[in-house]
Amino acid sequence: MSDDRPTLLALRALKLGDLLVAVPALKALRRRFPGHRLVYAAPGWLEPIVRLVGDDSPAIDELLPTPGLDEPLPWAGGPVDVAVNLHGRGPESTGVLERLSPRLRLGHAAPGWLGPEWRDGGLERERWARVATFPDAPADADDVGIMRPEHPSPMPGAAVVHVGAFYAARHWPEERFAAVLRELARRGLPVVVTGGPADGDRAREVARQAGVRARVFAGEASLPLDHVAALIAGARLLVSVDTGVAHLASAFGTPSVVIFGPAPPEEWGPPPGPHVVLTDASLRRGDIFAADADPALLAVTAADVIGAADRLLAQDRTAAPPV
Repeated sequence: MSDDRPTLLALRALKLGDLLVAVPALKALRRRFPGHRLVYAAPGWLEPIVRLVGDDSPAIDELLPTPGLDEPLPWAGGPVDVAVNLHGRGPESTGVLERLSPRLRLGHAAPGWLGPEWRDGGLERERWARVATFPDAPADADDVGIMRPEHPSPMPGAAVVHVGAFYAARHWPEERFAAVLRELARRGLPVVVTGGPADGDRAREVARQAGVRARVFAGEASLPLDHVAALIAGARLLVSVDTGVAHLASAFGTPSVVIFGPAPPEEWGPPPGPHVVLTDASLRRGDIFAADADPALLAVTAADVIGAADRLLAQDRTAAPPV
């Protein structure tokens, strides 16, 4: 079936958390250009979450698999009416979009581009919401909710302890994760340890040190992304460092304790809701590519996380309707 609508192509060829902080902008683009086909250029593995962006219906019509900016965008779908740079402001991202010769270019202010001036710092969600709606009032940067996945949770009501992180600068110590896991199990919660394909040894070691009955979904047993989303959507609590699953908790309103290290929560933190951020900004080194954990992360103790988790669980019990 042909689609005769004009095309809006939004570029953000980054990771899961980067997609989720752009949700307010993507929803705003859908409202601003209701008659356009909205194409999102991002890595193909994000497709299960891209399908969920929206409230009652998908905001994105098509994913254009884009692993990075080293090559021209693999677009063969005809003229692009509107190009939106949600990736950055440098020559790589602007260049690949300019090659498409769009009628309208939305991004940060530059020759040929309509948009606000770049501001250092501040919430990423607000940055891209300003781009999507410039020159009008920005979209609600806290409008991060997405649709719930069709898959049922593999362990509904669980406390999820996610030990994975792409860089070592975000690796909170295994023994602290194990202490948290042990205490959550002692509170009668079913517990799950999650991580990516490279986190199997780390996840199993956390479960071993905790000495409790825990499901481990990491390494060769890691879950497909849509099943990860279902697990987080149906969880009672998430404990994680600042990584993609923490943004999933924000998107689904799942209570979360998020430990921040090199990245400042003032830029990447969750919206208001049942979320607690733990860090020590005075110790932050800020090198996301460091070979060891950021001191701001290491300043957070297992007792800090357990205390925050207890507060969230108590709030959850208070908010629950009587049976």
